[in-house]
Amino acid sequence: MRAPDSIPAATSPLAAGRELSGRAVLVLVFLPFALGHFLSCLIRTVNATLAPQLVAALGLTPGQLGLLTSAFFFAFALAQLPVGIALDRWGPARVQLPMLLLAAVGTLAFAGGQTFAQLLAARAVIGLGLGGCFMSAVKAISAWIAPARLPSVQGYLIAVGGLGAASATLPVRLALHYMDWRGLFLWLAAAAALTGMLIRVLSPSPPDDARKPALLEAMRAVYRHPAFRETASLVLVPHMVFFGLQGLWIARWLSDVAGFNEEAVGYLLYLGMAAVIFGAIATGMLTEWMGRRGVRTISVAAVGVALFIGVQLGFVCNWRPSYQLLSVLFTLVGTVTGIEYTIVAQSLPAALTGRAATCLNLLIFLGAFAVQAGFGLVVGCWRPDGPGHYPAAAYQTAFGALVLLQLPGLLWFMRRRAGNPVEWASHPSRL
Repeated sequence: MRAPDSIPAATSPLAAGRELSGRAVLVLVFLPFALGHFLSCLIRTVNATLAPQLVAALGLTPGQLGLLTSAFFFAFALAQLPVGIALDRWGPARVQLPMLLLAAVGTLAFAGGQTFAQLLAARAVIGLGLGGCFMSAVKAISAWIAPARLPSVQGYLIAVGGLGAASATLPVRLALHYMDWRGLFLWLAAAAALTGMLIRVLSPSPPDDARKPALLEAMRAVYRHPAFRETASLVLVPHMVFFGLQGLWIARWLSDVAGFNEEAVGYLLYLGMAAVIFGAIATGMLTEWMGRRGVRTISVAAVGVALFIGVQLGFVCNWRPSYQLLSVLFTLVGTVTGIEYTIVAQSLPAALTGRAATCLNLLIFLGAFAVQAGFGLVVGCWRPDGPGHYPAAAYQTAFGALVLLQLPGLLWFMRRRAGNPVEWASHPSRL
């Protein structure tokens, strides 16, 4: 990440009386918060790798497996409003320490859980504790990075999250040679607590924002903002689908439909999550490059959403030439959905960036919860074969339903653009 020019610092003990250099912003702001996002993505995705062990230990049905994993999303969504308010009031560093300590407690509880209900509750506590990782990072970065550079820097942040998700695949499988899944969660609990302490110690206070509006005023301002509404109508549902399916149901599809064994599934998940890193960086760089040529960021998002829906049609049609390629393309192309954070951060006043990310995350993770749990319920309508594999028709139906949910937003965007060519041509710099 190329660091920005020096920016006047606030009254942090680390930065008082001097400016933060570009290197200091990288070390004190980007890396600590990116580490929290890395850990959040790792824990969010790890159940995909552990699914066989969890199913064997608890005898879970597809619906229960989906509910157990998606409890993270539901609790994550519940945390968004209070976390967003806290971020705007106290700043990301002061918020992250208690949140990550809570995540550590939930991770410890998951490691010691003996029943489905105990694991479900522990997974929800983990989601609550990790609910501020990405928002805190976005808030911190937005305070120190020039708006013109936000697409690429946030692309790097999403890439770090992709690295975390990739670490939940093959590296976790290797770790399971030396410990069981309970031991793994003990290590994750320690990592969560240490990351929170690191952020609190290193992170400087951000520059003071303008007056921070009251909660209801801020929520109304965010939801009524044209850029937020336009972005949400196009990208929100695809983002829900990407978060809800990556890892867990892609892994089950590779096992049930494509017929790969656990080792092959783990390897393909690793490739898919690694593709997130490339996709996020490429999306950020492409968005900046297109922006310098007068192309709106929302137009880049529209092309990406269309490609993402096209990949999902491959699952619906049970595209046989390369199941491996299809699974990797899902995560590679799906990273474009993260562009909505950039659009909102560039468009809204600085005092609203925390709550804007809150609004997005609230909707995204509630939707991801519904997608992940609902997908399992649809698949569970079919009977498995002897080894416990569900038929291709079950997955085709579930993917088909999701495609139908995403098409209206893309079609509305295309219709609006076709119906207002003067507006789009007259304001190339608009988001």
